[in-house]
Amino acid sequence: MLKEGDLTAGEIADKFHISKPSISHHLDLLKQAELVVAVKEGQFITYSINTTVLDEMLQWILQFSTKKKKS
Repeated sequence: MLKEGDLTAGEIADKFHISKPSISHHLDLLKQAELVVAVKEGQFITYSINTTVLDEMLQWILQFSTKKKKS
């Protein structure tokens, strides 16, 4: 969902059939893993994808493919 654009925690929670506290917990885990960025705007928190971490992960994965081909 976040690849389509930034969303508030409430907008994300509305898409799932689990409690809002559970959604908040999962979003917090993603934030701790630096996969999402959270920005507090008044009483709302807006989440976006942290593409920097995703790019780093992709480069890390691709290095194994490159090393395997060189062998």
